[in-house]
Amino acid sequence: MKKIALGIIGLATVATLAACGNANASSSSQLDKVKKAGVLKVALSPDYPPFEFQMIKNGKNAIVGSDVDLANAIGKKLGVKVQIESMDFNNVLASLTTGKADIAISGISKTPSREKSVNFSNVYYSSDNYLVVKKSDLNKYTSLSDFKGKKIAAQKGSIQEGIVTSQLKGAAEIALPQIGDEINEIKGGQVQGAVIEELIAKSYVAANPDLAISKVTLKMPKDSYGSAVALPKGSSELTKVVNSVIKEQLKNGQIDKDIQKNYALSEANK
Repeated sequence: MKKIALGIIGLATVATLAACGNANASSSSQLDKVKKAGVLKVALSPDYPPFEFQMIKNGKNAIVGSDVDLANAIGKKLGVKVQIESMDFNNVLASLTTGKADIAISGISKTPSREKSVNFSNVYYSSDNYLVVKKSDLNKYTSLSDFKGKKIAAQKGSIQEGIVTSQLKGAAEIALPQIGDEINEIKGGQVQGAVIEELIAKSYVAANPDLAISKVTLKMPKDSYGSAVALPKGSSELTKVVNSVIKEQLKNGQIDKDIQKNYALSEANK
């Protein structure tokens, strides 16, 4: 999926906050805190259809998506309301250590480096990454070496940043806060491509006929194990509850159903 380590500075920030914040609570305190408050605060970055995105619903702006559906299922299991905390992705994990959120569910890749600072649930989704380019440039870029000296966008704090720097040798990686920014930069010619997760890439290409998915194949980083829910370090009891919901929804196929449902919704919303 889209998200990997935040980089040396970002991880240092998370680690520092964890050391002086409330992330290293006892295993049951985070669960007790949520139940006592009656609210599960969920951090996400709503620019990642079909997992989390914004749309007009009943005349009002709403954040929807399969990750939101999963968050609501977790809230139902806990018997509490769900409160969505919208933010840029590079702030999502830090929100766990500052107490702004109880869980983070935003297509976050479960990696060994991140597990040093946060708890992770079991993986609930995995997929490949694609390189999106202008359709007029489709035959111009047929190998990774063709991007040498070019500018390639990736979402700040995501797995795609690492893919650009490790696999597109000689290309300049441009970190942007929103995937929509990446699409606009390609269309405007400021960058020559953007590395985006499979379903999201397909969604944006379907909505922009002047864009296409490059023929170049990208490898999934070895230290990425798929998307998981992130929780404050030490919150093992709350993690068990989240895992129980994920296990049930993987078994009955609900997560896949929600992804497909929200993919169709995001396409109809464009």
